[in-house]
Amino acid sequence: MNSLRVRLGVLGLALLTGFTTPTAASAAQAAPSPTVEEQRLGRAAPQEILRRSGFDTVAPGLARALEAARSYGEARRAVTREGARLWQRAVDRVQGRGPAGGDLSRDDDRPLYWARLGMTREVRTWEPEFGLTDGQRAALLDGLERASRGQDTIGYPQGKGLKRILLTGFDPFTLDRDIRISNPSGATALALDGTVIETADGPARIETAVFPVRWQDFADRTVERALRPHLPKVDLFTTVSQGRVGRFDIERTNGAWRGGFEDNDNVGRTGTVPVSAPASQPQWTTTTLPYAAITAAQTGRFPVYDNTSVTEIPAGGTEPVVRPDGPTPGSTARAGGGGDYLSNEIAYRATLLRDRLGLHGTLPGGHVHTPVLQFGAGNTTEVTDPEFVRNRLDIIAQVRAILRVAAEAS
Repeated sequence: MNSLRVRLGVLGLALLTGFTTPTAASAAQAAPSPTVEEQRLGRAAPQEILRRSGFDTVAPGLARALEAARSYGEARRAVTREGARLWQRAVDRVQGRGPAGGDLSRDDDRPLYWARLGMTREVRTWEPEFGLTDGQRAALLDGLERASRGQDTIGYPQGKGLKRILLTGFDPFTLDRDIRISNPSGATALALDGTVIETADGPARIETAVFPVRWQDFADRTVERALRPHLPKVDLFTTVSQGRVGRFDIERTNGAWRGGFEDNDNVGRTGTVPVSAPASQPQWTTTTLPYAAITAAQTGRFPVYDNTSVTEIPAGGTEPVVRPDGPTPGSTARAGGGGDYLSNEIAYRATLLRDRLGLHGTLPGGHVHTPVLQFGAGNTTEVTDPEFVRNRLDIIAQVRAILRVAAEAS
């Protein structure tokens, strides 16, 4: 989402370092400072969200577990255990299991986001007596990120007669513009994880994961690492993010370009999407979702569009041109239908992975943009209100209905 795409509200992860063998304390490095993203935790709205959901106990719980760790191995087990507990707790809360922990609406994705940042801050600033190398700390953060985002717990029951659907969402973003922001794609991921929808062809099981809004995590191949084991086994996938006001979009085409809009760490990146084997990297990838059936169906109160527009530099040209009907042969990508931010990038990466796995003709997959999640009229200070909750619940329900249509049409 560069300046051209800010109005769209488009969304759009983790280090590749494995868990390493502990080294001597003499090799330890000083603990780094909290990130820009983590530093927002101290503001009033995040603290209220954590308090009103009961998730204000999460980071202190991890801090106690780290304090009790007497080795790197114990710390590794603690962060992955507590990260997985956070993900499951967030899923359970949204799906109505267990105590609500406060008066914040259960459908809210923000407790997970802010609690995770509290946990990563604890790990990032922790200075154990036995010492940590930079690589070990990075591996702890990586394990925590994956576990607390549902990325390493995707799994489907064995047997025939069950369709398998994979869906991804995103963290809140543009938080310096409004710290109260929620992301309906992340809320949808929590609401649908592990659920079953009944289709005309039988039941379909949905598994989900959430990704950060950070350029570097994507460059570190977090999307490919999370999705590669599962795409050959699922019947349908869709990446989901927040898009335009008042509408859903099925994005027809994804572009290989980063537009430079700042991420949650206030870092911008401009250039070709960095992927493996760049010599064979296409400028464009396309959806294989059944977009005609989805846009024709009555799935909810928001209209659903087949969005074919892109921005390209035509073959032989030098300036970007908007193409309402998709890219022309030989053109260079400057924005997919979903823009040039991380929502376009996750769609590009997921569909490129589909194609490189040889699944283009057999696996329906692509990107869905939800409406922008809006507060009620006049609410500029409160962290929630009835219209805000209604909008989020309606978006979640409509994504579920879109999945049903897509599964039946595939």
